[in-house]
Amino acid sequence: MTITTSLGDQGLGQQPWWVEQWMELINSYRYKKRLERAWTYAREGNVLSIRFEGRRVHARVQGSEAEPYKVKLWLDVLSDEDWGYVLEALGQKARWSAQLLAGIMPQDIERAFAASGRRLFPFKLQEVRSECSCPDKANPCKHASAVYYLMGDRFSEDPFVLFQLRGRTRSQLLADLALQRRELLQQRAQALRASQGGDAGTPALAHPTPVAINDPGRWWRYDAPLDPALVVITPAMEGESGLEEAGPLPLAEDGRFPEANLQFLTHLKAQALGLAQAAMATAMAAGRSMGEDNSANGAAAPAEAPAEAPASGSKSQPGRR
Repeated sequence: MTITTSLGDQGLGQQPWWVEQWMELINSYRYKKRLERAWTYAREGNVLSIRFEGRRVHARVQGSEAEPYKVKLWLDVLSDEDWGYVLEALGQKARWSAQLLAGIMPQDIERAFAASGRRLFPFKLQEVRSECSCPDKANPCKHASAVYYLMGDRFSEDPFVLFQLRGRTRSQLLADLALQRRELLQQRAQALRASQGGDAGTPALAHPTPVAINDPGRWWRYDAPLDPALVVITPAMEGESGLEEAGPLPLAEDGRFPEANLQFLTHLKAQALGLAQAAMATAMAAGRSMGEDNSANGAAAPAEAPAEAPASGSKSQPGRR
């Protein structure tokens, strides 16, 4: 895995919360002069290379000597038993899996790790293990600290790096999550059949995939009529739209256009609101059309009986809507 080995003049800038938490951990180091020097190393390209070897990070940092120093960085790895508890907890919430697939670290991710009695994020700097071939006895030294900063930059691009340091690569984690999710859904289906008097041991039949899932052109269509007496359609409450439920979008930042993301989100929400209102109007129109058809059918029924002149002043009663 290739990792960026230098920072721009603006440093890390505005970053997701999980990167900020990592940076707070580093900045808690009491030797501030070393941190200043490490920050300079990270910005000026003194970190020559960073790579993963298994569950450890290996780096080469150019210091005052001609030969670059060798740095190793790692966290305590969770056991298979610990990961079993974590995966079981992650499988209980589809939102966690969806956010991780989107490259977003769920803000309550530590709740899943609490099931194993472990943590994803180190609680203190001493939990981040490091070695450096330089003569400085302090740990972490400025060379290791420079690698810490660049790892934070990597976390902003791929939160799975932190999982890899804990013992699961991206592919392993997603494959385990998919398996855990399938087993959970199968268990729920069996429990449902058992509660309904069926055979819990019978394999669950796969539900047919709705056509709209495979055809994005149908996502904004609803052709079935709605009975307005049975269905009430209202706009989403503030803060409950799909965009808000999805959480912060991983949009790239550009210092030259600080308002670009806000403008994009404003236009996106306006577009979504317009489509939602149009869909609601279409659905209501279909419901009114069905109500009028029912009314027409109800009014036509007496016509089969012998025609009689209505009493003076009487009015035909339309079908209920």
